[in-house]
Amino acid sequence: MSISKSSLIKQKAQELGFSACGIAQARKLKEEEERLKEFLGNNYNGKMGYLANHFEKRLDPTILVEGAKSVIVVLLNYFPEQLQSGSGIPIISKYAYGKDYHIVIKEKLQHLFDYINEEIDPIQGRMFTDSAPVLERAWAVQAGLGWIGKNGLLLNKELGSFFFIAELIIDLDLEYDQPYGKEHCGSCNQCLSACPTQAFVKPYVLDARKCISYLTIELKEEIPDEFRPKLMRRAFGCDICQDVCPWNQKPKTTDVEEFKPHPEFLKMTKVDWENLTKEKFNDVFQESAVKRAGFDKFAENLRFVK
Repeated sequence: MSISKSSLIKQKAQELGFSACGIAQARKLKEEEERLKEFLGNNYNGKMGYLANHFEKRLDPTILVEGAKSVIVVLLNYFPEQLQSGSGIPIISKYAYGKDYHIVIKEKLQHLFDYINEEIDPIQGRMFTDSAPVLERAWAVQAGLGWIGKNGLLLNKELGSFFFIAELIIDLDLEYDQPYGKEHCGSCNQCLSACPTQAFVKPYVLDARKCISYLTIELKEEIPDEFRPKLMRRAFGCDICQDVCPWNQKPKTTDVEEFKPHPEFLKMTKVDWENLTKEKFNDVFQESAVKRAGFDKFAENLRFVK
């Protein structure tokens, strides 16, 4: 009995180190349209004007990628083996400990694309990892990889939520997974109540303008006075709503070598952080997503870390 194309793709994804892989049929996500309109209509995207661009493409990958028939979704665990520790130190979001995920994932996706193109069928398509108007979490649900938690993040029973999501959108018909039909949050609201800035308007709806990740990364202006005392020592990003989630209480650690932090990062003391120079910043975070913020923004964030 021959192995299906979809099964071969999933096997290869596993060989490449991806934590999970699912496949959905490319189509317009009509069910996401009203939610997206509400988010943008209320200006919950803040200064992230790019989220309002390409509205139709964001909903429909067949517009984004000509001839698209399938959306292959992969997850990649990034939970670090060792966490930051030390009194009063600034906290960096776990996803940024190691090498920039865009680089790591695109390399793996390229290998998966080449495998399909050379070993299964000639294909046309594009790779995406947080880099284009793609509703990644919605597609992960369509590909059977989990459900959307009340904090708006994708949750997976085995992996929790500490993983990256990426896609290959290609012009090949495949066998498709059933969309994930259940949610397993129940009456739990820990993620909502734990948010120091009360960034959740209601379950599943985030006002990014209040989100610590937005304030410390995306916002190019100074962090408003009202939020500075609420940063909880977060200098780049925030994991609070993930840390308290019951599905993350026994996280599997990543075995991706590139996600291991710079040797000096975990050793930095409060004094080291207070005396951080641009040269030191560029050295420690030379390949990290932290460089997205830039030294000036990062240094400003450090001023507000209490």
